[in-house]
Amino acid sequence: MISPPSATGPGQGGYGYPQPGSGQAPPPPGGAFPQQPATWMATIGPDREYFMAMMQRSGPEAAGLNLPAYSPEQQRTLTGNQVTIGRRRHSTGDTPDIDLAVPPEDPGVSHQHAVLVQQPNGSWAVVDQNSTNGTTVNGSEEPIQPFVPVPLQDGDRVHVGAWTTITIRRG
Repeated sequence: MISPPSATGPGQGGYGYPQPGSGQAPPPPGGAFPQQPATWMATIGPDREYFMAMMQRSGPEAAGLNLPAYSPEQQRTLTGNQVTIGRRRHSTGDTPDIDLAVPPEDPGVSHQHAVLVQQPNGSWAVVDQNSTNGTTVNGSEEPIQPFVPVPLQDGDRVHVGAWTTITIRRG
């Protein structure tokens, strides 16, 4: 008597999974598709609360500064290993990834102010580039140390210049 053809191949158990000892690995946990790394976004815009705190700490040279009446928020996807923050140098044409020289230009931002650096685990850190006015995180009054990476988490706010806040979000 001839047996009917098997629904599974040699060394296969039911539903196409390998039988123990067959030498084939089961599919990865969570399905056959590897997870994509998280996308991180930066929202850049003027921040009234930060501006008011800066004005209270600043000297008389800041008296002529005014928060822009209208400045739409910008959204940027964080890609690559680093994202530069600063103001375009008109003399050389050097333009940072996040250019705060576009109207309304933030006069407190250095040309090479800070860098967002991707970490090995996919998250991001901010590194101040020895900027004139410093970089703060989450409303702190103390600027971060130049050239020392400060890890960021979802929702952290990076403050640069006179009024600019960059909110980092994991998407």
